[in-house]
Amino acid sequence: MELTSQVALVTGAGSGIGKAAAIMLAGQGAKVGVLGRTRSEIEKTATEIVDAGGEALVLEADVAVEEDMRRAVDELVSGFGRLDIVVANAGINGVWAPIDDLKPEEWDKTISVNLRGTYLTLHMAVPHLKAQDGGSIIVISSINGNRTFTTSGATAYSATKAGQVAMVQQLALELGKHHIRVNAVCPGEIETSIEDNTRQRHSDETAIPVEWPQGQVPISDGRPGKSEDVAEVVLFLASSRSQHVTGVPIYVDGGQGLLR
Repeated sequence: MELTSQVALVTGAGSGIGKAAAIMLAGQGAKVGVLGRTRSEIEKTATEIVDAGGEALVLEADVAVEEDMRRAVDELVSGFGRLDIVVANAGINGVWAPIDDLKPEEWDKTISVNLRGTYLTLHMAVPHLKAQDGGSIIVISSINGNRTFTTSGATAYSATKAGQVAMVQQLALELGKHHIRVNAVCPGEIETSIEDNTRQRHSDETAIPVEWPQGQVPISDGRPGKSEDVAEVVLFLASSRSQHVTGVPIYVDGGQGLLR
């Protein structure tokens, strides 16, 4: 129970990586604020945590809306008394299309959720971490935009994921004097439901004329990773085991990025 007495905020905690991270942190003793837009999903996550003997607070909020995030973080700190760990996971794939076909409103939506959402999460949370002179921030980015650039049409998505890593490295220095660690986790192909919010158009126009090796995830015989694989790294970065690690993007892709 490495995280006993600590409080964590996990955004996008209703499914996939966010859900796995929330459950894993709670399993190590953390009280978890389970944040998401779909109440039925985050309630299921919270119920699983409570049924396993943990503590969870349901926080219905849109990470791109300032008022939502201010209220959610205030509610979490009021309910649990503090904040130690922030997992900024909420994000969308958005629309993947040729740059001359990608509409401004589609670009804005991806930027709003992925980058503005990350900014607002940290903007609201950091004062509480500063107040207790320490904490850990983990931003869930991607190999796209950081290690690979071959996802057809994913310009907006890749820009947000690269931007998240830049934020992490900038803030690692800015917040170091407050003993706040800031790191990024960059997954590759993971079994999640994020494809549900992906729209692709004219992928033939943006496709790279390369045939990838069969089974492009070397360490797992081609199989995608699991959300729990990413959550294990989140747990490491949240715990004191990583007390001298900050400003680092950690790739959780089974070697996929080395092929692409």
